[in-house]
Amino acid sequence: MTKLNLNNIHEVPKIQKIVLNMGLGEAKDDSKIIDKAIEDLTLISGQKAIKTKAKKAISGFKIRAGMPLGIMVTLRNKIMYEFLDRLVNIAIPRIRDFRGLNPNSFDGNGNYSLGIKEHIIFPEINFDKIDKVRGLDITICTSTTRNNEALELLKSFNMPFIERKVN
Repeated sequence: MTKLNLNNIHEVPKIQKIVLNMGLGEAKDDSKIIDKAIEDLTLISGQKAIKTKAKKAISGFKIRAGMPLGIMVTLRNKIMYEFLDRLVNIAIPRIRDFRGLNPNSFDGNGNYSLGIKEHIIFPEINFDKIDKVRGLDITICTSTTRNNEALELLKSFNMPFIERKVN
């Protein structure tokens, strides 16, 4: 409240949900790929992942409407905070050549998105049992509509942002 100069306790931003998303374009040929990815994302999140299906057919990519092309998980409440703790303290420091998170990845409504190239940075994944290294997207949705308030909220959760340089 003091950093943002807020008067009311209900104005303080909160994290509403965290969405994990994994796009699997190569799964259009083999359905076992989706099952393996669901196992991995369920281990990472601690909650069962669901399949996402194509909304419309695209003949250039050989995709039909209703074909499963990805998986996702929405985390809320206690599981969300446990995942955020593991992400900040365990997974992010294991990223190769990591120099900090980009503070410009907010969408204008206070939601932060980051992409991870290798899902093996999470300690729950056994490196010997995976078939392929996959990437995933993490979106953190907050209750504020201002990016600077959401940035302060995530900094208070110890997320390692790159400091902006002032000229």
